[in-house]
Amino acid sequence: MLVIRSALFNASFMILTPLFSLMVILFRPFGFSASWFWAKTWSRTIFLLLRVLCGIRIVIEGKEHMPDHACVVVAKHQSAAETVAMPILVPPYTWILKRELFNVPFFGWALALMGTIGIRRGSPREAIKQVISDGTAMLTKKRWVVIFPEGTRSAVGTTGNYQPGGIILAQKAKSGILPMAHNAGALWPKRGFIKKPGTITFRFLPYIPADQVTAIKRNDLLEQLKTDIEAATRELGG
Repeated sequence: MLVIRSALFNASFMILTPLFSLMVILFRPFGFSASWFWAKTWSRTIFLLLRVLCGIRIVIEGKEHMPDHACVVVAKHQSAAETVAMPILVPPYTWILKRELFNVPFFGWALALMGTIGIRRGSPREAIKQVISDGTAMLTKKRWVVIFPEGTRSAVGTTGNYQPGGIILAQKAKSGILPMAHNAGALWPKRGFIKKPGTITFRFLPYIPADQVTAIKRNDLLEQLKTDIEAATRELGG
């Protein structure tokens, strides 16, 4: 039964994602907010299907840590689930992602039109310059910036190679950092067909204000973020 439910969800996800992406594209001429509505609707619809078909619910913890202004969100990356969930987790934002994703029909095109920062992995120095330039511009527009410091999804129980891009952006833009942990990979595994019933918990950790971000050495802050995010992830079962 779990296989059938997962198959139904996966088929629905593959059909609905391009359709909602098309709506994001079509409504872009009417402004960012119009397209953002469809992005949030996509997120809510997918998680409704997850609950109905796969028995997966979501819980959001640590909302009290969220600032009332734009900042850099540094999040654990285990699954497609956190990508889908982000529009309902944080205010309007932009991603920092690999540029190759823009080539994905409909979904990638929608990402590009929404101002996603697409970096080329082959040139780290140029990528950092772009992250600082484009990320600062988005923060100035009061748009949050979301980055996965591991760069790619890591399997449950493992830790990827944390990169300092988000920290560099926050320090240069004089922005705060909001860390986020979760256990999504335990229920919606990396490259996993089966979606396991249970609760995905997204946990925001204590916000690090801009003055603290700029006062701490980059490597020390990276190690602090890594330790805190990984500890919370393990505690949640991710």
